[in-house]
Amino acid sequence: MNIVWAGLIVAGVTAAAVTVLLVIRRRAPEGGFFHDGDRAAGVFGVLAAGFSVLLGFVVFLAFESFDQSRAGAENEAMIVAQQNETAQLLPPAVRTRLSGELRCYARYVVGVEWPTMENGDEGDEFNAWALPLFRTLQATDPKTASEQAAYSKWLDQTSDREQARTDRIHGAEGVIPWPLWAVLFLSGSLIFVFMLFFADSGEPALVQAIQIGTVAAVITAMLLLIGFLNTPFHRGAGGVRPVAMERTVALLDKEALILRQTEPPPCNALGLT
Repeated sequence: MNIVWAGLIVAGVTAAAVTVLLVIRRRAPEGGFFHDGDRAAGVFGVLAAGFSVLLGFVVFLAFESFDQSRAGAENEAMIVAQQNETAQLLPPAVRTRLSGELRCYARYVVGVEWPTMENGDEGDEFNAWALPLFRTLQATDPKTASEQAAYSKWLDQTSDREQARTDRIHGAEGVIPWPLWAVLFLSGSLIFVFMLFFADSGEPALVQAIQIGTVAAVITAMLLLIGFLNTPFHRGAGGVRPVAMERTVALLDKEALILRQTEPPPCNALGLT
């Protein structure tokens, strides 16, 4: 979510909460609606404590998912670059082809998979260049010790790359189920409604506004934070962007020039054939 919109939402909810309280305050008795303030404070403490525990758990869950997606994207980009180096130790007949398909793999991640994830798709389809890479390797016949070692290393790196990709797309659709969202919004709404009964015509309006305004602002900001962490792939501030894979794309293109691999990769700039 855009940070400007987030700020406007927090300000709007806070203003609405303050307005509602001040309207109710006009008809509220002096001392508030509660005859026993200590008992009311105890009930509010139970509500706030329960909401805080749930909120902390959800924030931790959402942050773990966010961090896993970010780390997966970086690891995948690093492994693709490493596989290109490993490819240079394989038989000459497949080196250029594997390098070209790796370049297409990286371009496909940036040009096709990332926009799909930004739209909330879980990305359950394989990368279009994973199968061509496998078929090219399948046709490889390593003979020397170095070629056989590189062949084995390539297989290990492929497994690592697939695991990193799984970590990357893990958070594309969000990990927080709707029942949890429902409980969060219900708990926040109950706290807001309960706060309205603390309206007191004998207390200064500014004090009353600060009391409910700070509570409304904090709850709204925390819910927006959870939404941000639950959808890591977006173009707004702090979103996970394909920076690491873009660097890998540029690196592979430079390495192709250094290795004098003049044959263009079998794809366009987006990784499509």
